Amino acid sequence: MTSKEASTNQSWFLSHSCGDWVSAGARSTDSGLLHAGSAHRIGVCAGQGLELDSGSCTQSLLSGTESFTARRDLGQHNGVKQIGLEEALQSTDIHAALICTDNQNHEESIRRFLEAGKHVLVEYPLALSEQAAHELWQLAELTGKVLHVEHIELLTEEYKQLKKEVDGKKLVEGVLHFTGGPLDTQRSGFPSFSGIARVSWLVHLFGDLTVTSATAEENKQEQYSKVTAHFTTADNRPLTWIEERAPGLKRSKKVKFTFTSGVLDVLPAAPSASVGPFMQDQNLFARKLLGQVSKEDLAAEKKRILHCIHLAEMIKQFCQH
Repeated sequence: MTSKEASTNQSWFLSHSCGDWVSAGARSTDSGLLHAGSAHRIGVCAGQGLELDSGSCTQSLLSGTESFTARRDLGQHNGVKQIGLEEALQSTDIHAALICTDNQNHEESIRRFLEAGKHVLVEYPLALSEQAAHELWQLAELTGKVLHVEHIELLTEEYKQLKKEVDGKKLVEGVLHFTGGPLDTQRSGFPSFSGIARVSWLVHLFGDLTVTSATAEENKQEQYSKVTAHFTTADNRPLTWIEERAPGLKRSKKVKFTFTSGVLDVLPAAPSASVGPFMQDQNLFARKLLGQVSKEDLAAEKKRILHCIHLAEMIKQFCQH
């Protein structure tokens, strides 16, 4: 899509979702919608259980919406008419899809929209296997469509401040420990995939990693799970990632990074952002559609995402053997 097309045409964007997802101040639990507007206003989630954040721009975005698609028959929402997924796939008016489904459905959804000639934004993880991830990227390149994987963990103010603290320091060793509530692994995938945002943090902070070992603990009755993965950096520095989940565990991240110059064991305070990470990510998707992202940056992003998928695959293999 050219800049001229984006500014003069009414472009349709499909937001196909289930499960909690936040976009432009809206939380959607059951449905997606088609948003008519320029490439700079790509979709917004809406559905049963919608909660609007204070001061969100959701209502202004909804003003251009004419139809939506959902798994269930919802009829209309806020005066917006529902259409079927097959109709959306076949429509020549829809140019891009924003996919927010259970992780187990990412691969099929991406494949169908790419094969239908649509650009795709999908929340992480791209897929639940390394092979599928490579196949999807090859399909995107074959069809000439943008495949954008949402990695908002790199766009939060918390992470940006951490990156500033880490840059330029020489690592001795480090630990990243995440805790949160239980997940349904059938829907979310193995923890190394559902928790790939933490892997993404470590790779973005310290470069390419090698998995040296990994273990998994699980108590299904207590809904408890814990995965511990050990990595080495390119200069053989050890890193550990712990992903721990159970009912009542507060969602949090703890770090302890030891550098030759000192220890960082508290995440730095982060200022509030004028633009949230989801909208930042959608703006990046729009820039890709407009051809405003360099080939070098696109290649580096693809390499990082596929490297993280590879690490997730290796962790899974270690844990299952």
